Amino acid sequence: MTDAAELRRRTQELLAAHPPARTGRLDFLRARFDAGLAWVHFPEGLGGLGAPRTLQPAVDAELAAADAPDNDPRRIGIGLGMAAPTILKYGTEEQKRRFLRPLWTGEEVWCQLFSEPGAGSDLAALGTRAVRDGDAWVVNGQKVWTSSAHIARWAILIARTDPDLPKHRGITYFVCDMTDPGVEVRPLRQITGEAEFNEVFLTDVRIPDDRRLGEVGDGWRVAQTTLNNERVAIGGRRLPREGGMIGPVSRTWRERPELRTHDLHQRLLTLWVEAEVARLTGERLGQQLVAGHPGPEGAGMKLAFARLNQEISGLEVELRGAEGLLYDDWTMRRPELVDFTGRDAGYRYLRSKGNSIEGGTSEVLLNIVAERVLGLPAEPRTDKDVAWKDLAR
Repeated sequence: MTDAAELRRRTQELLAAHPPARTGRLDFLRARFDAGLAWVHFPEGLGGLGAPRTLQPAVDAELAAADAPDNDPRRIGIGLGMAAPTILKYGTEEQKRRFLRPLWTGEEVWCQLFSEPGAGSDLAALGTRAVRDGDAWVVNGQKVWTSSAHIARWAILIARTDPDLPKHRGITYFVCDMTDPGVEVRPLRQITGEAEFNEVFLTDVRIPDDRRLGEVGDGWRVAQTTLNNERVAIGGRRLPREGGMIGPVSRTWRERPELRTHDLHQRLLTLWVEAEVARLTGERLGQQLVAGHPGPEGAGMKLAFARLNQEISGLEVELRGAEGLLYDDWTMRRPELVDFTGRDAGYRYLRSKGNSIEGGTSEVLLNIVAERVLGLPAEPRTDKDVAWKDLAR
């Protein structure tokens, strides 16, 4: 399956059999998945046709022209961008068939239970424990900064299964049912006034062994697939020109000439060029991913994304003057997605502060770029071969 014309023909057959105007949204999405047109590069029977990833736009264009519904990718981004590729690589056939279809259609939302109060930047120091009990694992611990936990059915979870091994070993990767007894989700109110993130407390949560991804003790390697895809998902989104944060400030500049100054003009031009360079670099990274798997280059894209968002939003607030200090709504809400461009300048300024933390802090990503992209000597790590239980905490 390497021909765009054949994919367009299959898409037309899908549209003829399930006209979007007369087919329920969920029924159409299920039919699209079953036809192999969800993500064409996935294997047959799992939403794809084993086709090159480069052919997906041929399908998407046909569906967009027919006004077919999409699966609301922003709402289910963690499932699409992080859980799915990890399940595809490490999951059993039974796990793939159980989880991928409702994940893609949005019937089941996913979240990520990785970071902990004492293990954020140093994720491998995590202390959540999973103890084997027959054919299940009993999990106890706390996770933090968990997006979508309040609406999620499933979570990708890493927990320590052997404290006698060094911290990067003895970790195992699980799929956790967020509706199970012992899972408690508490909102974390942010600087924006909303509680987009959550704390998750796990108390004697039983996870069957058949919901383990990868081998026991191999969770860190499995997690690298998730983390690499997460960074690409955050920093490498494909955007049109003036897409993302640069769009609103550019429109304000054009529509409000009374706000302009020479200094702001020079800064805007610099950031516009940098945003365009980042966008084109993201396009190139996307093309490189077609032939393989996401690597540390995604860390560089995520770094640029965070820095640009913060600098652009700061410029926008300054451009608007006193008006930029206003904020639309401090109401405590638990949103289902982040909408940078649909809110006001104050929201963009405040929310962008989290961009240098989520998906790996900028400091950690700088190390990744230095060591894995540029090949510079690694930082000394004195705890690398020390058993986790003997580490100072």
